[in-house]
Amino acid sequence: METLPDPSQYTLTGDDDFGSGASTPTIVPDAESVLELPTEQSPVVVVTETPGPLDREEKPDFIKKPAPSDPAAEPISEKPLLSEPPDGGLTAWLQVLAGHLIVFNTWGYIISFGIFQPYYASKLNTAPSAIAWIGSVQICLIFLVGAVSGRAFDAGYYRHALLLGSAMQLIGILATSFARTYLQLFLAQGLCQGLGCGIVFAPTIANMSTYFTRKRSMAISTSGCGGGTGGMVFPLMAQQLMPRIGFHWTVRAMGLVVLVSSLIVMAIVRPRLPPRRSGPLLELAAFKEPTYFLFSISMFFVLWAAYFVYYYARAYGVDVLGVSQSTSFTMLLIINAIGIPGRLMPAYVADRYIGAVYTFIPIVFASAVCVFAWAGVGSLGGDYALLLVYGFFGAAIQVLFPSSLAGLSTDLSKNGTRIGMVFTIVSVAALTGPPLAGKLIEVAGGSYIAAQMWGGACLVLGGALLCAAKWVDLKNNKGRRW
Repeated sequence: METLPDPSQYTLTGDDDFGSGASTPTIVPDAESVLELPTEQSPVVVVTETPGPLDREEKPDFIKKPAPSDPAAEPISEKPLLSEPPDGGLTAWLQVLAGHLIVFNTWGYIISFGIFQPYYASKLNTAPSAIAWIGSVQICLIFLVGAVSGRAFDAGYYRHALLLGSAMQLIGILATSFARTYLQLFLAQGLCQGLGCGIVFAPTIANMSTYFTRKRSMAISTSGCGGGTGGMVFPLMAQQLMPRIGFHWTVRAMGLVVLVSSLIVMAIVRPRLPPRRSGPLLELAAFKEPTYFLFSISMFFVLWAAYFVYYYARAYGVDVLGVSQSTSFTMLLIINAIGIPGRLMPAYVADRYIGAVYTFIPIVFASAVCVFAWAGVGSLGGDYALLLVYGFFGAAIQVLFPSSLAGLSTDLSKNGTRIGMVFTIVSVAALTGPPLAGKLIEVAGGSYIAAQMWGGACLVLGGALLCAAKWVDLKNNKGRRW
């Protein structure tokens, strides 16, 4: 081997076309390195940083890039990195609008069941507890199906779920308009429409939660206001249309509103995270987390009684206070209308100041006080006041429940699955709560006191378990805002 003389003073460079035979190497002073070359009187070969034909040809071994097997050349991880939620922006808030319309179509319709309860009882000559099964099956399915539809969201099938669920909702509403018997109503409104609501609801909550962190409660609460707007629109439609066109065409008109809302949703939804195709349907290991377990049981008791007032507000006015059917519609409008500030104001407090759970706890206990106090209401004015207060706190429960639940998941790729599992647990409470209240009213000979005491006690127990969940979270996850 020969070494270029005095490497501290010389370096070699070449022209742009070096390698094609069009130029010769040039020696430049002050070289920083020594280049050792083969002897055989071969011409000096020089490597330069200037791009040329050499970059497009096979390079000598000593200047080749590291092989792919070289650890330095391999990527650190093939797992896609999940970006931080944007916490705002046009696309994010469009998902909130989509969520608002989904809640409008699902919860707005369901919590307006007071429209149907007295009508079905009079036309079908059926006990209130039997009628309540139709509405309670709807609520049960909106939660129960969440385990499957939430996993479908994680796997990347959000749009498919929306299409299927919306179609089932519309089929159920249309079938309700043709139903003439209790069984037909149960299958159409309770089963078919309930399944459709369940398929679209949990994935929508999961999708919104992937776009927000600090503003999550406000985002979910804003979408949850769809329950309030739907809870006003559908009763108003019933109040104005039923005397003119009858029950069956009124239901079809409601179906048209649901159809238009569903089309808007399909146009604006945008899932943010890459799909997680693999993984189990359920993540049972989550129940080994004390906070998750206690929160799940707490929500069972809270939601066991939370819808009692919504279902029986009209019936209480008619049966106990002796008000007219028109006035009883006003009661339903009051409890649903006050739900709009009831969803937004607690969410603002949660996001801005104290977090979702610290906001949730006093609201649950305040709701319990309202249900206990309902037993002492004997006048129309007192009933209006009670419904105003409970409508505020009851609406807050409905939005702080999913926002608190979404905050329990640190792995956003499993968010849909973990939300769906808790929804499945509370589905049992939603299924049995209203019929149990109706049975207590029947056993008491039409008195609501036993049902009211049961509802208040359930909310107190649920609030106590929620306090326990927060205490465990503070103990195990110091510094986390939940």
